[in-house]
Amino acid sequence: MKTRILVANRGEIAIRLIRAIQELGYEAIAVYETPDEMSSHIRIADEAVCLGPGPRSDYLNIDKIIRAAKKSGAAAIHPGYGFLAENPYFAKACEASGVIFIGPSSEIISNLGNKVIARKIMGDAKIPMVPGTANLSQGKEGIREALGFAEKYGYPVMLKATSGGGGRGIRRIESDKDMVEQIPVARAEALAAFNDDSVYLEKVVVNPKHVEVQILADSFGKTLHLGTRDCSIQRRNQKLVEIAPSMIQNKELLDNICETAVLAAKAANYLNAGTVEFLIDSDMNYYFMEINTRVQVEHTVTEMITGIDIVRNQINIAFGKPLSFGQEDVNIRGHAIEVRINAEDPKNNFMPEGGKKVSVYRSTGGFGVRLDGFVYQGYIIPEVYDSLLVKLTVHGFTWEETVGRLRRCLANFTISGPKTTIPFYQNIANERDFVNGDFDTSYIDTHPYIFHYEEDSSEASKLARFVAEIHYAKENPFAK
Repeated sequence: MKTRILVANRGEIAIRLIRAIQELGYEAIAVYETPDEMSSHIRIADEAVCLGPGPRSDYLNIDKIIRAAKKSGAAAIHPGYGFLAENPYFAKACEASGVIFIGPSSEIISNLGNKVIARKIMGDAKIPMVPGTANLSQGKEGIREALGFAEKYGYPVMLKATSGGGGRGIRRIESDKDMVEQIPVARAEALAAFNDDSVYLEKVVVNPKHVEVQILADSFGKTLHLGTRDCSIQRRNQKLVEIAPSMIQNKELLDNICETAVLAAKAANYLNAGTVEFLIDSDMNYYFMEINTRVQVEHTVTEMITGIDIVRNQINIAFGKPLSFGQEDVNIRGHAIEVRINAEDPKNNFMPEGGKKVSVYRSTGGFGVRLDGFVYQGYIIPEVYDSLLVKLTVHGFTWEETVGRLRRCLANFTISGPKTTIPFYQNIANERDFVNGDFDTSYIDTHPYIFHYEEDSSEASKLARFVAEIHYAKENPFAK
């Protein structure tokens, strides 16, 4: 019987994992909740297990997933990103049940998930960091500590949940009044989101560039980096556009950042794939931010410029195999850009478009183009999950070629039914500063005109939708 691996996720990342598992000669076991019973990942897996009615609760139920793995005979579980990927209790449950967790150990996830502990590890290793505090004390003492930090370093400061991640649990504080008001609110939100109300402060790096480094570390002492990514174009700390490598022209600086990322991973005794994130100020000083202990949404751009399959290596490392290449074998070729095509309305505060049917799905393609998605024509978007439909990644030999390819792909990509982020990204791809590679984390706020576009009302689009609806009605006579 073939080795089996259970995929504890859904959507495009589940499909990405299933493909890698099957390419390695293993069998992939999918799990799903009832609202996802029409999802594509179920159909390409070797077996699918229904966890329950959900929504969300069964995907997050550690006991149910462990039972599904045991019942299906899975030797390992890959959590992908989100959901349980950075949950140390899930990793520990896998370890206790004798199922391989494809990722770092529960101890590593716990240490690096706690931002204060992570800062201490990095501080002991002399990794450059933004000035920050330990966990603030409870009550009035914590507020006094916070005000003292702000007096020393000045506003703005960032109030962060100790167990936060993925852009959540972060508040920018501009004054003493803000500080006094926001600490209790932040504690309540952190408790609700992470079951941990501890918070800490960091000095804000104003309008930085957000650069991260992909690392791989095996159990034989080899830790490598796969170059840099730039994730500066973001909204409310959520990444929108991902680029590899960073557009910073100072090669010595980027080399130093990559070497620092490897040192940071070694200081944390890191194992498997991870991402070391940095902020870079206007004077080109760089500061450690965090280590994400999972595969990132944007791993595709790194794979495009290196030709290295990160997920395949994750699985091999988890099964005790050494990395089959060295740092000297990692060659960066050209540029790559990833955009997340979501069922959202950017003009309406990125409001999700769940509940709508995809009446037309005409994807793009061609040389240097990669699509990671699960949507199809006739698919009804669940209202209860993330709004990501497909990730579009393009690769080119030069930056100009890559941007041109992105423009062409977006122009040739048609999704009708829900509003999507496609026209929003078209504006970015044609915007001067983006084309020149000149952007930082203030990009969305300082370029409001990227939200100015006309909805697609062309006759060609109307005709495509009409024809698609006729075909769908013929093929699905009993559909609503």
